[in-house]
Order: sequence, then C-alpha cells, then structure tokens
Amino acid sequence: MNKILLVIQREYLTRIQKKSFWVASLLGPILITAIYAVPIWLATQDKEVKRIEILDESGLFQMSDLVDKEVEFKLVKKPVSDLKSSFTKEGYAAFVHLPKDLLTHSKDIKIYSEKNLSLPLKSSIERVIEKKVRAILMKDAGIASEVYEKTQIEVSSETITVSEKGDETSSSSGGAMILAGVMGMLLYVTLLLYGSQVMNGVIEEKSSRIIEVIISSIKPYQLMLGKILGVGMVGLTQFLLWIVLTIGLSQVASKFYSANPMQQKVEQIKKGDPEVAKKIEDASPMAEVTKVIESTNIPLMVGGFLFYFLFGYLLYSSLFAAIGSAVESAAEAQQFTFIVMLPIILAFIMAQFTLQDPDSPMAFWASMIPFTSPINMMVRLPYGVPMWELATSMISLVVGFLGCSWISARIYRVGILMYGKKITVKEMAKWLFYKG
Repeated sequence: MNKILLVIQREYLTRIQKKSFWVASLLGPILITAIYAVPIWLATQDKEVKRIEILDESGLFQMSDLVDKEVEFKLVKKPVSDLKSSFTKEGYAAFVHLPKDLLTHSKDIKIYSEKNLSLPLKSSIERVIEKKVRAILMKDAGIASEVYEKTQIEVSSETITVSEKGDETSSSSGGAMILAGVMGMLLYVTLLLYGSQVMNGVIEEKSSRIIEVIISSIKPYQLMLGKILGVGMVGLTQFLLWIVLTIGLSQVASKFYSANPMQQKVEQIKKGDPEVAKKIEDASPMAEVTKVIESTNIPLMVGGFLFYFLFGYLLYSSLFAAIGSAVESAAEAQQFTFIVMLPIILAFIMAQFTLQDPDSPMAFWASMIPFTSPINMMVRLPYGVPMWELATSMISLVVGFLGCSWISARIYRVGILMYGKKITVKEMAKWLFYKG
C-alpha cells in the first residue's frame, strides 16, 4: 500500500507543479463564466438604432405606421438613382423601395444596402411593412383591424416543477438543456484528456526503459493503480478549483449585472409599476439563469459530476494504461486507442438523443451501461432522475471499473516488459490467461 501511495504522490506532484496545470485551472473558470455571462451582458446593452429610408410609391404609409423599437424609419420622395448614391453618406443603413402595386406585388419590395443586412434587421423591416399591408387588405375585405388585433395572442408559458411533497419551483426547460449539454460535453472531453495522459505516461516510461528499474521494486498492478489514481487526483483537484473559482466569478458577474443601467431602470420601474417590472425581469437572460439554479439540486449535480468523472475516468484510464503497456510509441498506440475511444464517442452521440428525450428507453439504458453511463447520466440529471436509477447506474459503473481494471492489470503485467514485438489484439487476449 505504501508503494502505491508513493506512485500516487509522484504522479500527482509532478503534474500539479507544472505551469500548464495552473494556467488551465485559472483559465477554465474564466471561460466557463464567460460562456453565460458575456451573452447576458450583451443582451442587456442598449442596441444601436438603425436608420432606414423608405421610398413609398404606393402612398399607403404614414410615419405613424413606421414604428419599431430597433429601427428608425424616414419617408422620402427622391428618385431611386439619387437614393442609391446618397443613403450611406447620410448615415442610413439601407433604403427600401416600395412599388406602386404593393398590395398585389408584395414580393417586389427591394432593400438596398452597402453590405449584407443582418437577418434581424431585414425581419424588422419586413414585419413593419407586413403589418400595414395586412391591415389594409383586411379593411378591404370588411374585417375590422380591432378584430384582427384581438386574435393575435402570443402564447407564453411558465414551467414549474412539483416535488412529491407538493412544493412548487419555477424551472427553465431551455436552461436545463444547456446545463445538461455542458455537463455531457465536459465529461466527454475530460475522459479523453486524462485517459490519454495515463497512456502517454506509461508509453514514456516504457520507451525510456525506466520502467525496468521501477518494476524491480513494485508490482506491475500496483504501479498501474498508483499512476491511474495519481492522474485522477490531478483531475479532481482541477475540477474542484474550477467549481470554487466559477462560483466566485459568478458572484462577481451577478454583482456587475445588478449595477447594470438596465437593471437600475427595472428597480425604478418597480416603484411605479411592479407588474411591468416583473415582466421585464422575467424576460431577462439573468432570470433564466436564476430559474436553473433554483430548480436544480446543485449538491447532487456537483456530487454526481465528481462521481461520474472519477469512476468513468478510472474505467477508461485502466484501458488506456493497458494499451500504453502493450506498445512502445504513441504511433503504435493509434490502432488500439480507437477501440477504447469508440464507446466514448458512442456515448457522446447517444447523449444528443438523451438531451432531447431524457426519459426514453434508449436514454435509460445509455445511463446504465458502464461505458456510456458517465456522459448520459449527467445529461439526464438536470431533468430529474429517480434515485433507484441513479443508484443502479453508480453501482454498475463501479462494477464495470473493477472488471476493466482486472482485465487491464492482466495485460499490463505482461505488456510493460514486452519489447521488440508487434502486438495484436489476439496476442493481448492471450495475456489474460497467463499464470503468475
């Protein structure tokens, strides 16, 4: 046991003393926070109002018809050729040419701009024109505009989770999907990253022949186990740093958001009209983040993530270690690594379907099979999983790790001292039954 601890200590200290470890540990939380904080910050900024000229040959439009919160319209009466040469010089983003027969040829509208218009701006222009044309056509058909307006109802729903005790909590379907996707992607990347680190470490020691000296004082399976656990502890340390720093940066980001001019306006509106202020707050991106936090069992998510990372890593890294012991260079390892990477890739592909329907039979079995459960169960957790399913999945993963580590130890003890021979899968299978 002391020898295993020495190997763990060596692997752990060697890696955390590298500058690359600390750079990744510090940059990780910044990037994670930026993923959600920057879009929220951009969404709260006042957008630049685009100026648009309209040449209306149909004579149907008045300035009162051209109202949009993101676009400033101006009706003009100039030749088309003059507008083409002057609209950019006068600070307009584009000019719109409405034909005389607009009501019958609405598809003949032309929008001139110096460069390609953004899709939102194009949609805003079309929406204003459509509203007026539709109102005129309805009036000609004998339908009052007031009747039409009453039928234009926007359906908006609020999702609420109800516990077995009857407690209600506001939730966010979109936020849960984003959280599940981030968790799955993070596990996919880290399983490959840290598993390959173990394999490369074994290959490096074997190719330099230092392994022969190490094996003289420690059993092969002890060396393999110590190396796997040492690198695993590095991964856990990094994740814990990420969690602590991300929470800290999130608190800073929330303080910054509270000081945002838009949020201050909401606070002022609250004093005069609380209902309007509530609608504004509910529509803000920060409200979605708050809903996700309130409706998510954060301790369960963190604990589940650490568990599935640890045992998912132990399962796959034991297989990577076995491959590293059977080859003498990273180039030789390529033919075997695909066999180990295939289940991880398959798990990631299955996670795309789990994300869409977390309660489907495929999602259930993908979260139970040890090779696919780390990624798929973490994708399901934000949506809520029965405790018996979570317990069964965890037990299956632990059993899967024990089985894979036994197989890997049998291969490792022979392959680590094998030189000058091209190894095949058939040859590695024979090593499982060697005695001693």
